[in-house]
Amino acid sequence: MRLAGGGSRDDRTRTSTGGRAVTVSGALTEPFCHVHRVTYAECTLGNHVYYARYLDLLEAARGAMFRAAGCPFAALQEDGVIFPVIGVALEYAEAARYDDEVRVETWVTHAHRVRLAFAYRVVGPAGKVLVTASTRHVCTDLSDKPRRLPEALVSALAPWMSV
Repeated sequence: MRLAGGGSRDDRTRTSTGGRAVTVSGALTEPFCHVHRVTYAECTLGNHVYYARYLDLLEAARGAMFRAAGCPFAALQEDGVIFPVIGVALEYAEAARYDDEVRVETWVTHAHRVRLAFAYRVVGPAGKVLVTASTRHVCTDLSDKPRRLPEALVSALAPWMSV
């Protein structure tokens, strides 16, 4: 898999994968942050974000992370690599409301062989965690046959890898 722009992410925390689970020196310093302003269409009559819409926020944040890593989903798909969701969990603490600017913090919790997993926090305007979530994915080709995670992708995501 090639990185967009032909470059690579900085080497601040990553090590070579060699097809094994990624080992990152040190703890995650900062998650990837994606900012989203809640639209009216995402809200219920009670003026809070409809529970299933949080999945859209997670998808948008994950896509933004991949783009920031130089590996946009479109380029991966052109290379025959996709990441179907095989598991999801969400815990709701408080609702986001119309016109709130929320921050979706995202980091990688697992990258090994064909599996990739992410954790998320949706943080409200006052800094309070509104939702915590996780998603699990399998790496497949376009015919849904499992395939190894591209090493270039794992390396590119390493700055947001937790240990």
